[in-house]
Amino acid sequence: MTDQLDEAQALEQRERDDCIARAAGRIKGRGATHCVVCGEPIDDARRKAMPSATRCIDCQEGRERWDRSHRGR
Repeated sequence: MTDQLDEAQALEQRERDDCIARAAGRIKGRGATHCVVCGEPIDDARRKAMPSATRCIDCQEGRERWDRSHRGR
């Protein structure tokens, strides 16, 4: 049983590490031209101000509102 738990924990850690590495690459790299949420083009002014943006301003604001309302739950 311990071997299965160890394997599961190792798999979970690898998946977590992969996810973090992908996110770090997105943050460091070039942003998107179109919003990953709604698919609309990201305004040039937003892309200039935030080159790593992957969401349009409306979707980003919606995400931030959601984050604030769910913080501490």
